[in-house]
Amino acid sequence: MYVKDHMTPNPYTITKDVVISKAVEIMRKNHFHRLPIVDEQGKLIGLVTGGLVEEQSGANSTSLSIYELNYLLSKTKVADIMIKDVKTISQDVFVEVAAQTMLDNEISCLPVVDEDNKVIGIITDKDIFQAFVELLGLKKQGTRFIFGATDTPGEFAPMAKLFGDNNANLDSLAVYHTKDRGAEIVVKASGAISVEDMAQILVDAGFDLRSIVQTTKFGTVKNFEVPQKRS
Repeated sequence: MYVKDHMTPNPYTITKDVVISKAVEIMRKNHFHRLPIVDEQGKLIGLVTGGLVEEQSGANSTSLSIYELNYLLSKTKVADIMIKDVKTISQDVFVEVAAQTMLDNEISCLPVVDEDNKVIGIITDKDIFQAFVELLGLKKQGTRFIFGATDTPGEFAPMAKLFGDNNANLDSLAVYHTKDRGAEIVVKASGAISVEDMAQILVDAGFDLRSIVQTTKFGTVKNFEVPQKRS
């Protein structure tokens, strides 16, 4: 999953001579909170955000009247308040690199730039959340099977074969580690075989099936009981 697959391409940009009130108007009208600032060649030179405008203008604490504040915002240019040391990212890196960069720098967006530092996109924490949801197939029709695992080589191969032998398609796969439950494998699968039959096959084969959750084509969620192993 690359940044280019989840960023907003060709985002709104402004130049440094735009007044703050105009920048705020653009953000409000288009329902976003960040605006990259570029020079005449489209190269990134700064960033302005809704939170930055509030902080720098003192909108939440100033003694100015609303009229005085609006006048101030209409006369002040974004160049006077913009973030100049802007963290950026390339479109050809993995989404998780963008996520880690945001975490490390405690920021919620990254302008995406090309090799000439021209703005070609923007990716936000909301885009990262959406990528995570898509990766695990949360809203896609199918059934999520959660297994306990010993995290040893070759453990997943026989499990995948069982799904394949029963015409079940593997839509997504994730492995994660917990302090209390150890390693777990999450498989999202779909196919003609019933959930109950597939679950019984997996349990009878000796897999530690811990949870079964189905998402229907209507978006509803149904939990299934894990069956007992047949003797």
